[in-house]
Amino acid sequence: MQLKRVVVTGMGALTPIGNNLKAYWEGLKNGVSGSAPITYFDTEKFKTKFACELKGYNPQDHFDRKEARKLDRFAQYALVSSDEAIADSGIDLEQIDKFRVGVVWGAGIGGLETFQNEVIGFANGDGTPRFNPFFIPKMIADIAPGNISIKHGFMGPNYTTVSACASSANALIDALNYIRLGHCDVIVTGGSEAAVTIAGMGGFNAMHALSTRNESPETASRPFDATRDGFVLGEGAGALILEEYEHAKARGAKIYAEVLGGGLSSDAHHMTAPHPEGIGVVRVMENCLQNAGLKPEDVDAINTHGTSTPLGDVAELKAISKVFGAHAPNININSTKSMTGHLLGAAGAIEAIASILAMEHNTVPPTINHSVVDEGIDASLNLTLNKAQEREVNVAMSNTFGFGGHNACVLFKKIG
Repeated sequence: MQLKRVVVTGMGALTPIGNNLKAYWEGLKNGVSGSAPITYFDTEKFKTKFACELKGYNPQDHFDRKEARKLDRFAQYALVSSDEAIADSGIDLEQIDKFRVGVVWGAGIGGLETFQNEVIGFANGDGTPRFNPFFIPKMIADIAPGNISIKHGFMGPNYTTVSACASSANALIDALNYIRLGHCDVIVTGGSEAAVTIAGMGGFNAMHALSTRNESPETASRPFDATRDGFVLGEGAGALILEEYEHAKARGAKIYAEVLGGGLSSDAHHMTAPHPEGIGVVRVMENCLQNAGLKPEDVDAINTHGTSTPLGDVAELKAISKVFGAHAPNININSTKSMTGHLLGAAGAIEAIASILAMEHNTVPPTINHSVVDEGIDASLNLTLNKAQEREVNVAMSNTFGFGGHNACVLFKKIG
């Protein structure tokens, strides 16, 4: 069968460096760090005392008090970003067939704060299980797309993908395929996460996964730098409206980019560590190129997973060198996590948006905080260090990997 073309017609962002799409792009191109001391709880006894929290986010700006109390922050973020994306798309919700509109959303953890607070409340009580009746509906990961569909009456496919930090990239690929195969006209996709909590910070610290650069939090996320010591936890959401090309064209929609293809693979190696030679990463990029019908030399920019961990950064760059060969030095490689931190299940969505904006503006955002060359990294690679670089970007790749060895890769192409 002839696969249908899929395009992006709307986007929304709620990030540590900007609470809407325009502000997010301003933060990206100007190399703004979103990392700062944690304000949500007392960090005196924590190894890491900073994170990439949202700045100036107030639930009352978006929800009434009663509604906000029923929503974990991760679900609030999903609704805020998806509302922006829907408005940005210009879709007339009264005219479309809502049975052909789906919501496929990614979340690596879901309502961690809700779970944490309910368990703490029980532990501090008298043993009687007095749990909030909204405990389960607030906490489950699939409640985010459920709430989006309920709000707008979307009655197509509706579910959450969970593959750790690859969750929202997986959601995007699922959404792509539903439309390609003709099952839907429009899908709201993306991801959200709100893990800057006592449990989130404590758990990742116990794994020795987080940076402990407490004396300089704004420079702690430093992908590819020889002195990197772990990732910086972030929070927020990204939403994209994927639409069948002819459907978008018929209503005169603005088209940001075409989604050419997606690739998936597994490291099958370790619970949390990547394969040192990046075998799974090699395969996921090859799968993505094949799925998109592109050659390695077609790619202009790659937004890497680039978490600022000692093992992960090197393995990913080794894989890029292997897949792209002689063309690799011609690609602008970057890691926007140097600015946003790591949004876990929302990372794939906000980084896909960053890739699309790089194409729209022909500007690749920088990898900030780089000061010391890592001798284990190929010096011929252009890592877009410390300053945005202007260049023609017609094809952009976005990589996202998750604990458990989950790898996802998406390719976008400029239209026009």
